[in-house]
Order: sequence, then structure tokens, then C-alpha cells
Amino acid sequence: MTQRHDDSRPSPEKFLSRLLREEQQGKRGRLRIYLGMAPGVGKTYAMLMEAHRRKAQGVDVVIGLVETYGRAKTQEAIGDLPIIPRKQVTYQGVTLEEMDTEAVIARRPQLVLVDELAHTNVPGSKWEKRWMDVEEILKTGLSVFTTVNIQHLESLADVVESITGAPVRERLPDHVVDKADEIQLVDMAPGALRQRIQEGSVYPGERAQQALRQFFREGNLTALRELSLRRVATTAEKDLEQYMRDHQVEAVWPAGDRVLVCIDPHAHGQHLLRRGWQMAKGFQSDLIALFVEEPSWAKASPEERRVLAENLRFAEDLGARVLRVQGSDVAATITKVAREENIGNIVIGFGQKSSLLDMTKTSTLQKLLRLATDIDIHAVPLKRQD
Repeated sequence: MTQRHDDSRPSPEKFLSRLLREEQQGKRGRLRIYLGMAPGVGKTYAMLMEAHRRKAQGVDVVIGLVETYGRAKTQEAIGDLPIIPRKQVTYQGVTLEEMDTEAVIARRPQLVLVDELAHTNVPGSKWEKRWMDVEEILKTGLSVFTTVNIQHLESLADVVESITGAPVRERLPDHVVDKADEIQLVDMAPGALRQRIQEGSVYPGERAQQALRQFFREGNLTALRELSLRRVATTAEKDLEQYMRDHQVEAVWPAGDRVLVCIDPHAHGQHLLRRGWQMAKGFQSDLIALFVEEPSWAKASPEERRVLAENLRFAEDLGARVLRVQGSDVAATITKVAREENIGNIVIGFGQKSSLLDMTKTSTLQKLLRLATDIDIHAVPLKRQD
């Protein structure tokens, strides 16, 4: 990351990465995930409605596997969509059903509907998990619509378990969701979902009452909804960043309020990090800590290296993502990183005698203000004893 900040051309590595990604996208089917905060919000119904719309437009759509759970509205929503018969799998003397992935691929539709992405297949199946079946389908060039609830994401399963008190047995690797071409949130207010359950639209009889007393408590649903909204927002911001990179967009778009804290090997670094953390918390955004390693860093003293290591550890403790970037022009390097990371706010100190913050040189801060005119610069005055 040492090329000049005003070179708008993509590096050969980035250009090759983009070409490879576009080539892979051309061969691979597209994946849309209908994400919900909990069972009963209408993920499968929304998927089926969109499938009917696609079918009316001439798209060849088939149902690889859809679970209705006895819900009349979901059953009716299937309508005239063609269904691939399920495969019979015998396990311990019991015959069970799974999606017939080979039959789906042999049929060669344009779009396949596959419910319950986090499902674990019957032992003896070709793949252990349903998402692996979906991956095989996608690799053949067929597109897939699928559904999943937020509690099944591997990175959130423990959090959900601590919130609800219910163990999460079916887990979906985050990389599966990360590779999705589109994530559509199927949202519903907690009170509305509880009303649906109360009316028997999700679970029958006593099971509905038990669900309301346990997993579907309003506080649980509110927390799960928040997790779902955040996950979709994170995906949307990553998509925007990829678009900006692909189209060489340099200006920062107001997609979020990410905070970048510039740190150096001095004790005031932790003060700056706390200030940045408070800002990021208020914005509900990401915190990034940046150390620009100048050529003179090779001559840094053991004490400077120790303090920097402490500052970097402190940043990680605060949940910040830490970046160490080499650069001979500190202000230009900060600006370049800020644009690459779509930063909306930069926190930088002044008043100390260091290459980064020494205002007597009228260099780094003033040059940063001149270069990053579309980014908010928060200059924090530092006391001499810092």
C-alpha cells in the first residue's frame, strides 16, 4: 500500500482479482438468501411469491425442496410451481426424505427453490449439510433461492443462545452467506409475529403457547430482529464498497460513519482510541485503528516499539480492526486508506512532538485537511504530559 495516493488506476493484483471474480460469477449460479429473525416471519412465503413472479416472466423455476410445516398459506403459495420429487433415504430402519440434488441438476432449470439452508442431511446422504447441496447446484450454473433464520449463522449462534437460552444445533458457516449475491430481509415487528403465533398460524395448539413463553418472548424477538438488521446492513455496505472498487470511485459515499483513529508509538494513543470508540459506538459503526509505518520506523527505540504494541493491543481490546501500513507520506497514506475503507470520520491528535502529530511542522494535520476534504477530520488536542 505504498503507491502514490493520486494514482487512480487499479493495481494489477486488484484488476486480476476483479477479472477472476467476474469470470466466476459468469459460470456460477446466483444465490439469493431470504433471511428472517425467527420462524414464522414469512421467508418461505416471500420466496414462493417471487418465484411465481419469475415464472410469469418466463423463467424456468422448480422447487428442489420446500417445507410447509402444515401451514395452509404456505401450501397454497406453492400453486403450480413444478416440484422435483424428494429422494428416499433409509437410516436405522427409518425412511426419510431429502432433496434429490442429482435430479435437480439433471432437470436443468434456471432457478431452484431450496428451503432451510442450515438443515443437516440424513446420515448417509452425499453431503452432510443442505448448504453443500446448494453449493453443488450453484457450481453447475443454476441459480438458487433459499431461506435461513439469523440464529443459524455460526458467528451469531452463541450470541443467540445467550439471548434466548435455547441451544442452536443447526449452524451455517458465515462464508456461505458472505458469498450470496443478494440477501433479502423478511422483516416483521415482534408484536406482529407473536400475534401470528397466538392465532395458530405458525404452530398448533399448546405448542404455540409454549413457543410464546420461551423462544418467542418479545425481548428475544427484538434482539433477534436487531441482529438481522445489522447483518443485512453490513452486507449492503460491503456490496457498496465492492462497487466503488470495481468502478474506481474515490469519493467517500455516505453509506456509514466508520471511524478511523490514527495512532503512533506514544501514550496518548489510548486517549485517541477511546475518543474514536465513543464516536463509533454513537454512530453504531466500525472502528479502525491505523499506524503508518514511515521509513524512519526502522530506527525506532525499544520503548517506542513497546508503547506501539500496547496501543495496538488496546485497539484490539476495544474491538477495532488494526491496520499497519507502510508509507513515506503520512497524510497521503491516511487519506488513501480512508478512501479504500470508505471512512467517514478520521480521529487524529495534535500538539505532541512526533512525526505524525507535530503541529510545529505544519505538515500531517494540515495536509490531511487539504487532501481529505470530503471526510470529517476530528483533531484532538493533546496535553504535553500525554
